[in-house]
Amino acid sequence: MKWVITVAQRLNKVTKAHERNFERKFVSDKMRRRDIILRAVAQRLKLEGGIEMSKEIEKLQQMIDESSRIVFFGGAGVSTESGIPDFRSVDGLYNQKYDYPPETILSHTFYMKKPEEFFRFYHDKMIALGAKPNAAHKAIAKLEEKGKLTAVVTQNIDGLHQAAGSKKVLELHGSVLRNYCEKCRKFYDVETIVNTSGVPVCTCGGRIKPDVVLYEEGLDQKILQESVRVISEADMLIIGGTSLAVYPAAGLIDYYQGSRLVLINKTPTQRDTKADLVITGSIGEVFSQIKV
Repeated sequence: MKWVITVAQRLNKVTKAHERNFERKFVSDKMRRRDIILRAVAQRLKLEGGIEMSKEIEKLQQMIDESSRIVFFGGAGVSTESGIPDFRSVDGLYNQKYDYPPETILSHTFYMKKPEEFFRFYHDKMIALGAKPNAAHKAIAKLEEKGKLTAVVTQNIDGLHQAAGSKKVLELHGSVLRNYCEKCRKFYDVETIVNTSGVPVCTCGGRIKPDVVLYEEGLDQKILQESVRVISEADMLIIGGTSLAVYPAAGLIDYYQGSRLVLINKTPTQRDTKADLVITGSIGEVFSQIKV
């Protein structure tokens, strides 16, 4: 009987030892699988230009902290994160189908010859009053408020920088929020255009034209000269949301003489090799991590 009890005790000890080994192996395997998944997710975020960009963000933060005359130069990519389509993106206006290509409709010649069709397109695709400033707009406005940023130079025509609180905004291509009579120069706000069907007409009988730069029209020389001045005097130039493919606006980068040139875009640009810091990703995600 004593022999039976001893055997039973030994078997019990062996069983418990096996159970402990099994538990350790199970926990170890579970932790190993978790680590593999976490590494895969981190790598995926990094490859997709997500928020896993700590080194780049840290360098950007340091550059901003060390600067006092920052200029932000922005393109359509800043506005797409507010729901406004980029003319040249895969899902933008230039890849949609109309009776005429958008670059034809948005030309001075087309505006003069077919104003009804121009304003039909303009009403439908160029005015986005429901759009709101995103994280990038807000952070840039805050940098100006703190005395770190001297100006915003933008290719966008939506007025979102001003809506976020920016004061010094140089609009290279004008703004949909401003409209003028071609005859008497009377000012009209954007609501006038929105609430008018067909071609908008002034009280004097003249046609009301949006204050936007169409193809075949030159940039406002005063705005262009001021843009050159602020960029040439900047100690840091942040370029965001633009492929730098539209001239003469894209040529403004050549006037920067400092050593803190930053490019933030979802896709590579032709000027990446000249930048001191390149971040491939969402400009809103990048600026949401910056402490102002």
